[in-house]
Amino acid sequence: MADVKGVPITRAGYQKLVEERDRLWKVDRPKVTQEVSDAAALGDRSENAEYIYGKKKLREIDRRLGFLNDRIERSIVVDPQTLTGDRVVFGATVTVEDLESGKVSTYMIVGEDEVDAANGRISHRSPVGRALLGKQVGDEVLVHRPAGELELEIRKIVFK
Repeated sequence: MADVKGVPITRAGYQKLVEERDRLWKVDRPKVTQEVSDAAALGDRSENAEYIYGKKKLREIDRRLGFLNDRIERSIVVDPQTLTGDRVVFGATVTVEDLESGKVSTYMIVGEDEVDAANGRISHRSPVGRALLGKQVGDEVLVHRPAGELELEIRKIVFK
């Protein structure tokens, strides 16, 4: 169950949610509504695949719009460029070293709606994200994850 408190998100992530909502509301939904209307004009709706598919598509769009509107309303926008300090917080970009392999990785701590692991954007609720929050350069953290434990040392924290 989603918590009823605010949902942290970066300014860029918030903008993407707003853009998706606006596209669905102003472009996709009117187009599908017209398609459903055109299909309904053809007659018997019970065997009209275009009508049935269109109605299903409208329900999916409306469900997504409901989610986006709720998420946007509850968003707490964090602009990483305005952050300062020496500890890892939401929006920070953190460089860490895997103490076992020596591999260096950089992660930006972001909200759940903007995760892109392939590009180093991890959720503040992920095992790595949770382990890093509140730590500072030089700290070693033990990450408990499904694939096994991971020991990391924080090398750098930046806010960009």
